[in-house]
Amino acid sequence: MKAIAAAVLLLTPLTALAAAPPAVKYNPVATAPGGVAPAFSGSVLAGNTLYVSGTTDTDRATGKPPPNPKDGAKLVLDNIKRTVETAGLTMDDLVWVQVFASDLAFYADFNEVYRSYFKGPMPARAFLGAGSLLNGSHFEVMGIAVKQKR
Repeated sequence: MKAIAAAVLLLTPLTALAAAPPAVKYNPVATAPGGVAPAFSGSVLAGNTLYVSGTTDTDRATGKPPPNPKDGAKLVLDNIKRTVETAGLTMDDLVWVQVFASDLAFYADFNEVYRSYFKGPMPARAFLGAGSLLNGSHFEVMGIAVKQKR
């Protein structure tokens, strides 16, 4: 009987750990004045992993992207950076980034701006030609970040 009780005591912490799912935090997207809330979260933090929804280079003040694609790249990457930092992570915590561009000719301009947002190794990435994007945007970017132990 003592052996069974000891086995139960030894296994209890393991089963408790296995049964506890990671904490999940949903971060809403800000709704434009007079607008309807979007049908998705801006990001979801599950444990140490942050899933960042797609964001575009649409200027909230004008509802349009800036005319210059480099300015659009800065705007969309500032949005990603703000989302990542709000969750307590950094751009260097990004491990996967997906970029949709309305024109593949914007590739070099985007990369020039993109490189300035990272200090460490670059995340894995895809750069896809997408044709038209919401609000006439040049770019939509989404990613996955994993909080590193510092």
